[in-house]
Amino acid sequence: MNHPAPVEVTYKNMRFLITHNPTNATLNRFIEDWPSDGGAPPSNQIVDDCLSFVKIKVREDPGCCIAIHCVAGLGRAPVLVALALIEGGMKCEDAIQFIRQKRHGAFNSKQLLYLEKYRPKMWLRFKDSNGHRNNCCIQ
Repeated sequence: MNHPAPVEVTYKNMRFLITHNPTNATLNRFIEDWPSDGGAPPSNQIVDDCLSFVKIKVREDPGCCIAIHCVAGLGRAPVLVALALIEGGMKCEDAIQFIRQKRHGAFNSKQLLYLEKYRPKMWLRFKDSNGHRNNCCIQ
């Protein structure tokens, strides 16, 4: 199978690398592994785990690049990155277009429908000391 090259997606203080399956030589660079069914939207648990991980990593290591993979790098990985962008304040349509500009062929119809119905939980937007929403990922 011919896989597309990995692409970097940057938004505010978040950086992601969308890639296809790691090889045995690169597997040790991947910290977490959240298996899910191919072609399907992620489970609520995977979404929560991933967004929690992103929030922690961005706070602990500003500017770090978080690699997210799936078999072809066109479905599950782009969905998780899109969710992080949406949680960071980007509109769903903009997140989809932004990722597709870099990762042609990203998302299938089920995943697009899932993203369109997704309601942000404000995981990656924080309140400042006055109680106002801050679009920055790090305080």
